[in-house]
Amino acid sequence: MIVVTGATGQLGRHVVEGLLARTPAGEIAVAVRDAEKAADWAGLGVSVRVVDYDRPETLAAAFGAGDKVLLISSNVIGSRTPQHRAVVDAAKAAGVALLAYTGILGGTEFGLADEHKETEALILASGLPYVFLRNGWYTENYTAHAAGAVEHGEVVGSNRGGRVATAARRDYADAAVAVLTGAGHENRAYELSGDVAWSLGEYAAELSAQSGRPVVHRELTAAEYHAVLVSTGMPAGFADVFVDVEAGIERGELARTTGDLARLIGRPTTPLADTVKAALAA
Repeated sequence: MIVVTGATGQLGRHVVEGLLARTPAGEIAVAVRDAEKAADWAGLGVSVRVVDYDRPETLAAAFGAGDKVLLISSNVIGSRTPQHRAVVDAAKAAGVALLAYTGILGGTEFGLADEHKETEALILASGLPYVFLRNGWYTENYTAHAAGAVEHGEVVGSNRGGRVATAARRDYADAAVAVLTGAGHENRAYELSGDVAWSLGEYAAELSAQSGRPVVHRELTAAEYHAVLVSTGMPAGFADVFVDVEAGIERGELARTTGDLARLIGRPTTPLADTVKAALAA
């Protein structure tokens, strides 16, 4: 059985869709908090297992001996390590055959990476066969706000011209599918990133070209960028995280083009222009 945790999230849905294209539904299970959100898959024959990372007892029946498990990292920043520990402990107790984990691109030193590094250490200490899928930045982290950027005519940031080698969320999902359905990936770490690194100035130019409206890049100080994020309703603590990531981008920590992602999925990663086009169309 292949078990996907966090399956109803944005990345998880892509993973399950990819698995269904390659694997019989009866050989797939999803571990989710809300069964109703997975009702469409249940109707296809996918096993739905209700779990809560904050209630470790719910994880006891989520995995079985010989399962391949994909642990998609929790989105609760600050609570990830104990939540992930509960999953790792349950996977070890069940005797799973493989535990794959979606972490963050190696070499990143901003604070958001800390819990990912802690989780990898937990997995190594468990002795389970593992695969570390160290994901770079998703292009959708930017294009989710494409319409607003076009409306306001600007893209803002504080990374001083730093570049990001992003890929589409589906690209990263396809890499997870390749690992879960393939062979020879045990005890390996893949540094996953897009084929091309780009800057916010280039992103603004792409938005302008595709929308037919002027969009410029405006560079802010860290304090100014923090204030902008808070003004949108983002809690100050989360704004701190994003400002810290911007500093990491300035240092080049998300600009590496390793080629691992394209090799795993057997095709080039999705170009920035394609994801921008899809976002504007939506």
